[in-house]
Amino acid sequence: MHPLSPSVSRRQWFQWAGAVAASLATPAGGLRAQPKKNPVPLVPLNRLPRTVHEWYVEQLRAAERKANERRARLTTKASAEAYVADVRQRIAESFGPFPEKTPLNAKTTRTLERDTYTIENVIFESRPNFWVTANLYVPKAAQEKKRPGVVGSCGHSNNGKAAEAYQSFAQGLARMGYVVLIFDPIGQGERLQYAHVEKDHRPGVGVGEHLLAGNQQFLVGEFFGTWRAWDGIRALDYLLSRPEVDPQHVGITGNSGGGTMTTWLCGLESRWTMAAPSCFVTTLRRNLENELPQDTEQCPPRAIALGLDHSDFLAAMAPKPVIILAKERDYFDVRGAEETYHRLKHLYQLLGAEENIRLFIGPTGHGYSIENREAMYRWFNRVTGISDAQTEPKLVLHKDEDLFAAPHGQVSELKSRTVFSFTKQQAEFLAGFRQRVAPVKLPRRLETLLRLPARSGAPDYRILRPATNRHYPRPHATTYLLETEPPACAVVYRLSDQPHLSRPPKDTGPAILYVAHHSADAELRDEPLVAELAQAEAKTALYACDVRGIGESRPDTCGGGDQFLRPYGSDYFYAIHGIMLDRPYVGQKTFDLLRVLDWLGEIGHAQVHLVAKGWGTLPATFAAILSDRVHQVTLKNALTSYFDVATTETYTWPLSAFVPGVLGSFDLPECYDALKAKKLRQIEPWTATGPRR
Repeated sequence: MHPLSPSVSRRQWFQWAGAVAASLATPAGGLRAQPKKNPVPLVPLNRLPRTVHEWYVEQLRAAERKANERRARLTTKASAEAYVADVRQRIAESFGPFPEKTPLNAKTTRTLERDTYTIENVIFESRPNFWVTANLYVPKAAQEKKRPGVVGSCGHSNNGKAAEAYQSFAQGLARMGYVVLIFDPIGQGERLQYAHVEKDHRPGVGVGEHLLAGNQQFLVGEFFGTWRAWDGIRALDYLLSRPEVDPQHVGITGNSGGGTMTTWLCGLESRWTMAAPSCFVTTLRRNLENELPQDTEQCPPRAIALGLDHSDFLAAMAPKPVIILAKERDYFDVRGAEETYHRLKHLYQLLGAEENIRLFIGPTGHGYSIENREAMYRWFNRVTGISDAQTEPKLVLHKDEDLFAAPHGQVSELKSRTVFSFTKQQAEFLAGFRQRVAPVKLPRRLETLLRLPARSGAPDYRILRPATNRHYPRPHATTYLLETEPPACAVVYRLSDQPHLSRPPKDTGPAILYVAHHSADAELRDEPLVAELAQAEAKTALYACDVRGIGESRPDTCGGGDQFLRPYGSDYFYAIHGIMLDRPYVGQKTFDLLRVLDWLGEIGHAQVHLVAKGWGTLPATFAAILSDRVHQVTLKNALTSYFDVATTETYTWPLSAFVPGVLGSFDLPECYDALKAKKLRQIEPWTATGPRR
């Protein structure tokens, strides 16, 4: 098992990062011939586990203050109308253009007759040969006159639209007289994308599939949330094609992940006349502060940078009727739901439609339970007048197989394309279309895509008390905490033959700077490349660096330190928030490294040999191109190419290594070619699946 594996436990990582290697440092800086018989495992240094989180909190709070100031300036109906138009435009910028509509090629594969309604098991193509499975609930009375329609968006469940809560609201609405189309999300129910992959490499249903397919899409400039929303828009197209449906009354509802899609679709589609998102709406700040990871599709690119919040997607519906369905004991913070409601209430008041916005808070935990469903029924009934029912009718739930739209319950039987097949195709197209970038133009491309802030001078720093007996390749080490972008920081170890507890001495000679894969502290002991450099260049100043989020500042958030390497863990959490902030995480790490190089320059080092391993090779590659101070580069286990990741179905590199939209601009081999002028040495490159297991 290798360190990139998402299944590495905290204990296993401690063993990997903290075990004393057979070759331990001697006081003279050489290597011991014999290890100690019973070496005491060293606890990994992790003195700054919340600096990354607090940097993000500051960014989110500043963005929210700015957005709230803008909302506070809304004082007239005209200003409210202008705001609604503006949020629609910003939402479109975040989600990017949708594809052109193609024929749905809809088919009913089976019809189930029930007492007061029928269920048609339906398939349609939201994109060419990309099949969506759905159930259409049609009241038998719909033959007499047109009925209101509702699109149902499912939350996370292995069986998608057949899950009890989702069957329940669809059937409940049908029994009240609504025509309801409920469809399976990508990666759930009948739409598994990786069912053909061998079990050891197959992601989990729902979250696992969403992350694997969705994170990869960023490389080619796509957003998984756009794909999910497009399914919902095409579902509405199908619903409105039915003669039973009254286009003057069409609603959208869903819970959890379905509440997400309901919220996004309020901002993306103008044909809805009513909406009821359940168990999702809060504020982006609350989600971050509460350390709540969410799927790729729940984190729209640049949303925070564009000043958007959950309330804005619902504001795009104004003044149409919207009810926010929350839960008192939900992990989606109900305080955020209340904040959203008050923002919208002010907006709706200015638009003269205060009665069209409502908040309902159920007493229980997360889920589309009966109290929230009944609040939705009452809301839709008030809007449409189709029924005066206040409670849910008696339901008879169906077996999963009764609701299959595909012959045996999977779209793979229909030879449906997968999300990955589209991503691979787009990567191949971009590779053929894109012109190779000249080395002289690469720095500007990098600055643009990495969103690097301006910098001047060298960062201030702290001198930490030394951690003793770490068995580094030189007998002494001084630890410096560089305030690269406070409270974010980089940690630099300066290794020496003599004790040194103060500021770094002026040194005009060359330096080696090692950039860690996961932990400079561990790799100074365990990485053979470091020992090789320490011996071969014994007279050269040796430094090792943890950029933010690595080693000493490795986050212990999102459920604890053992979450870091998991697909839904803290490394992913900050990477996806970086995309919402329009500050890619790998760009933040590159900025840290550039600030470290500025600091080394202030000490006097005019030339730096930049050495990096694994995850650290990406910021090292970019910084080496951007900094004239770097005169030599050694990369061990560097990623072969982003194209390799985009065209490998079950890649293992993390989102924190990705540059959004990179394959539309350049790829890593162009960077490596440019670094040949700096004596680039590549050692054992890693492909999209990392080292061989």
